Amino acid sequence: MSVFATLVERLADLLQPLLGVSAAAGAIVLFTAVVRLLVHPLSRAAARGQKARAALQPKIAELRGKHAKNPQKLRQAVLELHAREKVSPLSGLLPSLFQLPAFFLLYHLFSSSSIGGETNELLGHRLLSAPLGDRWADALTGDGMFGPAGLVYLALFAVALAVAAFNFVRARRVPLPQTGTGEEVPGIGAVTKAVPFLSFFTLITVAVVPLAAALYVITSTTWSAVERAALYR
Repeated sequence: MSVFATLVERLADLLQPLLGVSAAAGAIVLFTAVVRLLVHPLSRAAARGQKARAALQPKIAELRGKHAKNPQKLRQAVLELHAREKVSPLSGLLPSLFQLPAFFLLYHLFSSSSIGGETNELLGHRLLSAPLGDRWADALTGDGMFGPAGLVYLALFAVALAVAAFNFVRARRVPLPQTGTGEEVPGIGAVTKAVPFLSFFTLITVAVVPLAAALYVITSTTWSAVERAALYR
């Protein structure tokens, strides 16, 4: 974690002339963008997977007619078709899973008072008037919701809400993966139905995690919204 702290500090130093007191916040946004660029190939693969599943629908319709009287055999045939065509309904989850380590790294970095036995100087950095190591509760107990730090959080909530609403609308348009009998793929349907609502959990995340981690979440979800709009058009 000390290596990562040094990286953030160096990036903040580079951005200092441009962003001033918010240089470390800019470094976190830049770090998030780098992570998303690294994950982008997985996002493209997920988009190809979704298009491949859509392309399989005519073949699934044929199997449905062939095995109409044997639902168990039909289900097995459809699963074999997915395996043969190398199409996985789980591929869309991989980009999110690969980002979790970066998020937890930021969370622990800005939740620790010391790093390697030394004072964590990153906690002294701010986004405008809001310390990167503080949470929304700290802003509320300080100058209140409409104080300098509180206004920073209100702006972040507004961005998170707008992105969540955009993702919700787009996610609702994605068809559920089916087995060919008209039933959802076992274990996947419930997850797919929940995905649109998960967008709004970013609001809770922003409220309870350190501001640095909240910046990561908002930057990443905004990136996702733009990326999915481009890949799934």
